[in-house]
This record gives sequence, C-alpha cells and structure tokens, in this order.
Amino acid sequence: MSEITMEFKMLDQQVSVSEELPPGAIQALAGAGVELLVCNRPEHESENLPTFAELEDAAREAGLEFAAIPFSRGQMQPTHSEAFAELLKNGKRIHAFCRTGNRSCNLWAAARCLQGSDKRALQAAAQKAGYDISGVLVTY
Repeated sequence: MSEITMEFKMLDQQVSVSEELPPGAIQALAGAGVELLVCNRPEHESENLPTFAELEDAAREAGLEFAAIPFSRGQMQPTHSEAFAELLKNGKRIHAFCRTGNRSCNLWAAARCLQGSDKRALQAAAQKAGYDISGVLVTY
C-alpha cells in the first residue's frame, strides 16, 4: 500500500484546509484527529472527482462526519459563511477542501469574522498558509 501524500494547512487550532483530496486521504485525516470533513467545491466541478455521496461514504467509513457547503470561485454568499460558522460552533476538528484550498480558507475567514475574530489575526494565519483573504476582510 502506498503512502498518502497530501499537504494540509492549519488555519487555527480547529480548522485545516487543502486542495482536492487524493484517494485514501480521508483515512489519513481521521488518523490526524479530524472529526468533520467539509467539501467546498461544486459536486461536478471537474471530471473524475468523487461525488458528495462517495465522499460522505468514505468519511463515514473513516469515522468522520461529512458536510458539503459548495460554491464556485468568486460566488461565496452569506449563507455559505453562516453555514460554516454553525459547523465551527460544535468545536469539532474540521478539514475543509476545494480545488486549491483557497475557497475553503476564505470561507473559514468569513465564518470567523461572523464570530467576531480579530481580522489581523485571520489575515496573518491565512498568509502563513499561503492564501489571500483580503476580499473577505473588506466584505465582513
């Protein structure tokens, strides 16, 4: 069995993000303490990607909960950030992903803004992970 190689980036103590997950990565995330997997890409964004049902099945097999809060690039709405903020309230360790991780990072930042987090701290965490959330910070 080959080793799973994936890079996930911690944004804070509760949330990590990554690009699209390679096969087998969900089990590795469970082993790293993740409790809830959140997909932020539309279901049929590109060919050969697992469906939400397949992702949910894989998550359950690994002992994780699964949620989909999908949106296309540049199309994040308040309902998306409100839904993610609700997930954050449960205190569970969350891993969110999309094609590159950028949408997931921006969603995290918007949800944390709704919760009253310090915008400078959010910006610093996002920059450290290699993401630009400046548009979110202006909006929220």
